[in-house]
Amino acid sequence: MQTIFARQARLPGGWVQDLRLRIENGAIAALQPDSTSQDGDTRVDTLLPGMANLHSHSFQRAMAGMTEHRAPGKDSFWTWRDLMYRFVEKLTPDHIEAIAALTFMEMLEAGFTSVGEFHYLHHRPGGARYADPTELSQRVFAAAMETGIGLTHLPVLYSYGGAGQQPLSGGQLRFGNSVDSFVALLENTRAAARRNMPADTVVGLAPHSLRATCPEELIKAISLQEGAPLHIHIAEQPAEVRAIQDWLGGRPVEWLLENTPVDSSWCLIHATHMTGKETQQMAQSGAVAGLCPITEANLGDGPFNGPDFLGNDGRFGIGSDSNVRISLPEELRMLEYSQRLRHMARNVMIHEAGSVGASLFLGGAQGGALALGRDSGQIEVGGLADLIAIDSDRPSLCALPPSQLLDGFCFAAGDDAVTDVWSAGRHKVRQGRHASRDSIVATYKHCISDLCAAL
Repeated sequence: MQTIFARQARLPGGWVQDLRLRIENGAIAALQPDSTSQDGDTRVDTLLPGMANLHSHSFQRAMAGMTEHRAPGKDSFWTWRDLMYRFVEKLTPDHIEAIAALTFMEMLEAGFTSVGEFHYLHHRPGGARYADPTELSQRVFAAAMETGIGLTHLPVLYSYGGAGQQPLSGGQLRFGNSVDSFVALLENTRAAARRNMPADTVVGLAPHSLRATCPEELIKAISLQEGAPLHIHIAEQPAEVRAIQDWLGGRPVEWLLENTPVDSSWCLIHATHMTGKETQQMAQSGAVAGLCPITEANLGDGPFNGPDFLGNDGRFGIGSDSNVRISLPEELRMLEYSQRLRHMARNVMIHEAGSVGASLFLGGAQGGALALGRDSGQIEVGGLADLIAIDSDRPSLCALPPSQLLDGFCFAAGDDAVTDVWSAGRHKVRQGRHASRDSIVATYKHCISDLCAAL
């Protein structure tokens, strides 16, 4: 058992003062506002619900800064992808574990309490199988255990190199599975998680995209869901939309909604290029929009249709995707600013009048928790103790009353505003620093030196 005393906290009903919170078995057991601190309490300034990072490819963290050199002609997502495939060919299991540990540690220090790891790197370079087909998932598990982050692991079905069942090639060979080999992989991964991982670990699944599957195999993959989260890349690039429309006779979101049982257990990643009708129908399906604003800006994907989606009661969460930059306030800031640029207006990502920061932060926390299948996203008895503490005495925040504090966090604060982080009660970040930072960084630096020598 552990207790936290917060000078102020954001509960579902609003702000409270002098909150004493008790944690038992990773969950919130009691909430006592207007209390006094007691010996043994962990004292923090401002307590907030933890934020889920709903979409990550952790290995890509090691590529940060390597793809910002313009090639001849027009650079795009597709030229970036070619570079990523070449990078993938050099990664060993030790590299993957070390990079994931650094990435997960940085997420926790940024205020992300859980992560959806969209895991498509399954095999050896060239596509040969490991003796244990879950080898690389086990490396992700080890990184999550070392850092203490809450993990929703999402093994990816990736069968084809492009729309129309094109063959896999190059770096894609490390991703590839038939639907039958994916069934075995998923069963073995679920069993490994039950044996080795904390009780809050979730194993969902992720058909990579419509272009990397086919309709028949997608339907079979969906049958494996068993109530777990299902994530899929959808409509990230105009070229992808055209290719799917030419092949399947419908735009990606349109086709998916008409041909599969999309509901609130689904998360549609990068639902960027949608018509007004698709936006409305997706919102009404209950699916979470998985938005990755920094990566979507870095790759030139384009902005999401935020106002229409929120206007139809759509739910969203945020992810760091390529992990080129890991920052909770910056993801939320980029989401809102992309909408301001698109619509040439201010204060866009809110359905009615009120605090935009609160709309972004609380909406992202609740939508992200739903997408990861975690009982979190708000501070309430019985929910997982996924919590972050921030310091409202920082210069960027000290002038703000509670009603504007989340505005300040989203639009003015730096990464140093986060002081403490709990994931299912695991208190791994104190005073802004992860407990295992030194060893994780040392292992990563050794790994990256070895990796760079191989590139």
